[in-house]
Amino acid sequence: MFSTDDVFQRLASSPFRQRFHLGPKEYEYCMSHGPDTVAQHAADFISRRLAPAEPQADGRQTPMRGHPVFIAQHATATCCRGCLEKWHRIAAHAEMTQTQQDYTVAVILHWIHQEMQRAAPAAKPRKAKPKNSDPQQMDLL
Repeated sequence: MFSTDDVFQRLASSPFRQRFHLGPKEYEYCMSHGPDTVAQHAADFISRRLAPAEPQADGRQTPMRGHPVFIAQHATATCCRGCLEKWHRIAAHAEMTQTQQDYTVAVILHWIHQEMQRAAPAAKPRKAKPKNSDPQQMDLL
């Protein structure tokens, strides 16, 4: 394991990791649920999805969206055991210790805290579907 500063310095050099940011829904989720709830979710996700020696569907167990912790996991390379080994030197194929789990949660929460210091992301306006006036298209209803 590394210091948080060292990890974030190395993650900053990865274009893939740098493209992750909280969207409007995830930002609002953090605001409405608060840091304690998000921290509990992070600890729960890590203990259930990553801590076992052989996690189910390792490498695909963390969705790319849907929860601020999931986005943070990809941004901080704590999304699978392979990334944990490569970026954080937490050995794969061995159950994570409580210290390793606490470290992983701390890295995730640090990233979320940094993201929450940014301006709230603007909601993307939804484009209305244009009415198709194609004479070949039959109106079924």
